[in-house]
Amino acid sequence: MKFIQSLLLLPVAVLSLAAPALAQTNIAVMSEERVLRESAVGIHIQTRLAAIAQEVDAELQAMGQPLAQEREALNAETAAMTMAAIQARPDLVQRIETLNQQAQAFEVQRQIRQRELVATEQSAMRPVYESLGPILEEVVAARGIDILVDRSNLVFASPEVDISEEVINILNTRLPTVSVNRVRLPQDGGQAEAAQ
Repeated sequence: MKFIQSLLLLPVAVLSLAAPALAQTNIAVMSEERVLRESAVGIHIQTRLAAIAQEVDAELQAMGQPLAQEREALNAETAAMTMAAIQARPDLVQRIETLNQQAQAFEVQRQIRQRELVATEQSAMRPVYESLGPILEEVVAARGIDILVDRSNLVFASPEVDISEEVINILNTRLPTVSVNRVRLPQDGGQAEAAQ
């Protein structure tokens, strides 16, 4: 029990030794996640990304529906057949092979669309991150901040040291919106891989 108590008291002892040095250090906290979630530009980007994701889902559903219908039709036709009976019918074998090829092509298209969504988000966020750098430098200089820590790395910080709201207000003034356009990647699987 004394060992556990001494371990618990160790951080207090270290902090008491470091207290004079920390007293002269101006530490601030910012929640990047909150800035991106609550700023006007962050809200705009998330709204546009959701609309683009719905567009992509609609495209994929339109591409996948004929495949699902053919799969159901083949399953109904072959449900009572043995593998030998299926293989004895070249028309069924051809339909199955065609369906498998189409399913693979669909999967390639689905992956391309997923990469398009990621690339679209990255493209939309680029100007936000470019604007955040100077804003943070300005706030840090104005407040005389020595250390700036992201809130996600902390267990606790008092609201007085959190500059998130100030950063959101400045970002809202300087960059209320950005262009969020869907990034289109080459539709050929090999070319899409190279574009990554």
